[in-house]
Amino acid sequence: MTETVNPPGQPVLREMRWWDIEPVLELEKDLFPEDAWSRGMFWSDLAHARGPEATRRYLVAVDRREDGDGSAGERIVGYAGLAAAGDLADVQTIAVAREHWGTGLGGRLLTELLRAATAFECAEVMLECRIDNIRAQKLYERFGFEAIGFRRGYYQPGNVDALVMRLTDPTTSVAGTQGTETHG
Repeated sequence: MTETVNPPGQPVLREMRWWDIEPVLELEKDLFPEDAWSRGMFWSDLAHARGPEATRRYLVAVDRREDGDGSAGERIVGYAGLAAAGDLADVQTIAVAREHWGTGLGGRLLTELLRAATAFECAEVMLECRIDNIRAQKLYERFGFEAIGFRRGYYQPGNVDALVMRLTDPTTSVAGTQGTETHG
C-alpha cells in the first residue's frame, strides 16, 4: 500500500516511514502522556514492516492543507499499526489527533489494518484497549470486535487495566467508517 483512495478534504493514508517517527511521537505523547510508546518501539516495529517477509503494517494519516501564505503543508494527524503471526493479527496501535475525532479517520485506519490482516491470511484479530477508553471500545465494537477478557494493570505507569477484544473474521467485518477514533 502506498496511498489509499482519499475522500475529498480528508487526510491521506500511507505507509509509515522512519522519517514519520518524530511527528508520530509528538502525537503519541500528546494523546497518551502516561503510557506513550517510545522511539525505540516504533523503530523496532517499522523494521518488521518492510520487505517480502513483513509481518507488520504501519500507516500514517497525513493532512495536506494549504497554509495561510499559500504554501502546502503536511501534518501527521493519525497512525495505526498491526502485527501478524501465523493466523493471528494484533492491532498494536491506533491514534487520531483530537481535532479529527468524529470524522471517521479512526475507522479508515482500522479498515486498512483489517485489510492487512486479511492479506496476511489472519483468521482472528486481537487488541487491547484501555478500560477507560469508551470511545475506542465503541469503534472496535462497530467493526465486530468482542470483549473477551482483561489484563490487570496492563497500561503503565498508571496501572490501568486493558480490555482484551477479538474479531473472529476480519474479511467480513470491514464495517462503516463513521464515528470516533482513538488508540487502544
